[in-house]
Amino acid sequence: MQSLATFGTGCFWCSEACFKTLKGVQDVFPAYAGGNTQNPSYEEICTGQTGHAEVIRIIYDESIISYEELLRVFWFVHDPTQLNRQGNDIGTQYRSVVFFHDDSQKEKSIFYKNKLIENEVWDSKIVTEISPINNFFPAESYHQDYFLNNPQNGYCQAIVRPKFEKFKKVFSDQLK
Repeated sequence: MQSLATFGTGCFWCSEACFKTLKGVQDVFPAYAGGNTQNPSYEEICTGQTGHAEVIRIIYDESIISYEELLRVFWFVHDPTQLNRQGNDIGTQYRSVVFFHDDSQKEKSIFYKNKLIENEVWDSKIVTEISPINNFFPAESYHQDYFLNNPQNGYCQAIVRPKFEKFKKVFSDQLK
């Protein structure tokens, strides 16, 4: 059965590269969600004025990979304690957010977040937002497969590649 998940982990180039390699994930594409502007451009998003977050939309097969497994990857591929930023990427568009599509995803996301808080996985407070999906718009086509298509880009070399390599080591048993 085909299902959707939508996560914001900072720059969507990093998270797209990771999630796309998981067994059971059929497609991943960069998008914008949670803002107040209709069909915003990347340039508008970067101003921080639209209220959108950079997100990825994941299309996955629940018979192969569960929403809980996707959440596990979500919490791993970014720092959920950084408010409105990921490293040097600063602004509300880089916030940590789970946009749930139904009550089951909402409950699972809250449960997982609370479990991480109870287990004191991070020294700092988790600031991840858990919100219903709204104002969702696909990003421009040049963002699709950005890391794959631009491996020599400076940002990809310095930021995306190290995260992707670390991810592949930890989730090697779940890769396609």
